[in-house]
Amino acid sequence: MSATKNFIGIDVSKRTLEVAAHEHAYRYRCLNQESHFAKLIAELVALNPERIVLEATGGLEIPVTAALHAAGLPVVVVNPRQVRDFAKALGHLAKTDRLDARVLAHFAAAIKPPLRPVKSNADLELDALLARRCQLVEMLTAEKNRRAAAPTVTVRQEVEAHIEWLQQRLDSIDSQLKTQIQSSAIWRVKDDLLQSAPGIGPVTSLSLLAELPELGTLNRHQAAKLVGVAPLNCDSGEHRGTRHIYGGRARVRSALYMAALTATRCNPVIKEFYQRLLAKNKPFKVAITACMRKLLTILNMMLKTQTPWRLARQSA
Repeated sequence: MSATKNFIGIDVSKRTLEVAAHEHAYRYRCLNQESHFAKLIAELVALNPERIVLEATGGLEIPVTAALHAAGLPVVVVNPRQVRDFAKALGHLAKTDRLDARVLAHFAAAIKPPLRPVKSNADLELDALLARRCQLVEMLTAEKNRRAAAPTVTVRQEVEAHIEWLQQRLDSIDSQLKTQIQSSAIWRVKDDLLQSAPGIGPVTSLSLLAELPELGTLNRHQAAKLVGVAPLNCDSGEHRGTRHIYGGRARVRSALYMAALTATRCNPVIKEFYQRLLAKNKPFKVAITACMRKLLTILNMMLKTQTPWRLARQSA
């Protein structure tokens, strides 16, 4: 098998890693533990891989991906929805670890997903802190709703005590996030640039830095598609359907939505654009999505040109 380049799929679960090679009967399984990664790497090096594909599995894939990347292997993490759609197109409706590994290997051979930089430890730490912040905010919202519906004073006091504790943890996470940003000169510069735009606050800036590190390296069409605010066609024959947004990075889109809402009130460029759309009787969702896209385009150009917000230069 080492005479030619091979396409490898690795199905990642909490306990095991299932390895398969495209158009080969090869099969290898090991525990998803760092102590087993050295043997896994030796197996993969012997296969002479052109591409190794794994699915994003909520973080379970991060340690093995980092180990393979450190060993110089061509590893790519892909969207699991794309792989599942690919499997359905092939008629593979069953789902097991072994089948999933073979589908991933086939996906690697057919699609050849481009290699992307693997996040550094600092990037992963920022991601983890931001994800934890989102969890705390969700728990705070849930507890505040429970407080309003508390049937007795005792239960209400219990909920309020938990809300106070959650708020303390949220303040601690915010402090850690601020320290993390200040620890990197590159992040400090990007954070200052982003927050110079009216409507962009610390939370939105953090979300963009952690969840959209490509910002500033893309054109406006690529940025809009990556976030999921690009209007996609729905045409067939003479039918011209309504354009819709689809896919993209949900957490970035949520942060950008709140930023766009604020920008329609305090950002002169976005405010004028939003009012012009409403004057044309555009529905609110259409108008605010267009504002999100325009704001994203401006932020992308600001980072690309290393230029802070200046009204006279915003022609996007």
